[in-house]
Amino acid sequence: MAGSAAAAFTGISAGTARAAVPASPGVTYTNTIAEQRADPHIFKHTDGFYYFTATVPAYDRIVLRRATTIQGLTSASETTIWTRPATGTMGGYIWAPEIHFIGGKWYIYVAAGDANNIWHIRPYVLECADANPITGTWTVKGRIALPLDTFSLDATTFDVNGTRYLSWAQNDPAVGRGTNIYIAQMSNPWTITGAPVMISRPTAAWETAGGETVNEGPAVLQRNGKVFMTFSASATDANYCMGMLTASASANLLSASSWAKSTGPVFASFAATSQYGPGHNQFTVSEDGKSDILVYHDRSYKDISGSPLNDPNRRTRVQKIYWKADGTPDFGIPVAD
Repeated sequence: MAGSAAAAFTGISAGTARAAVPASPGVTYTNTIAEQRADPHIFKHTDGFYYFTATVPAYDRIVLRRATTIQGLTSASETTIWTRPATGTMGGYIWAPEIHFIGGKWYIYVAAGDANNIWHIRPYVLECADANPITGTWTVKGRIALPLDTFSLDATTFDVNGTRYLSWAQNDPAVGRGTNIYIAQMSNPWTITGAPVMISRPTAAWETAGGETVNEGPAVLQRNGKVFMTFSASATDANYCMGMLTASASANLLSASSWAKSTGPVFASFAATSQYGPGHNQFTVSEDGKSDILVYHDRSYKDISGSPLNDPNRRTRVQKIYWKADGTPDFGIPVAD
């Protein structure tokens, strides 16, 4: 969809006047970026390349591709940089890798199960010290040690005012079924310090649709003195949607009271454009650095046969983020193919 049409759709969806929003360059991409690639993460590095990783339908490996443009990722060759072992730890489901560059090294955060217990999902970190993470050597730094040893996934890391944080989704039996969003400070790229704080729990109808109690896939966007943390909610079918937590960048991010949750989804299925279950997003920036870009997956159809986990057709998509007059992001609607 062209930028102007996307803006029109966004305006209809959000009910906000565009005239109050400062002008920003139009950015147009042709979706889909990558078929059968879920939980996408696109990182723009200082070397001029965009690095792209995502979950593959076989849940058995970590793949990486790069290009000098976001659109170029579609045709870029893909390399498997790590494959799960046949036995033992990390030999089960491999989910939602993210690639980050911290302190001169590359890190991939990924959730993995064990070969003898594929649902023993925990967060792990891989490290690469080479300049090119596609041709470089990756080693497993190990599991991120969390005080609560339960189902945990979707770890992401971000820096606010010089302090590095980790946020992730985890089940706490004392809280109830499903997963909540947590945050903790980090002492290095693979270690948290201090007690984790729960900042979001799925309680609203839009967070528990499809019989699932889910908050997962946190992603952080910082603008206008605010920290915006999107997350995904509900079952991973057409009910899947994005919510958002907002905090002041100067607040104590390790206090749950610093975060305010959206009253409803900020991004959801849209039948008019045939987009269903958008979520597990991340953020990148346009080639000129002037526009924030939403990276997410969804499906082109509503009805799924069997478990959504066994449906391979979540695909990676991107679109420009607009900004409301109050300085908050306007994600609008998932644009048409």
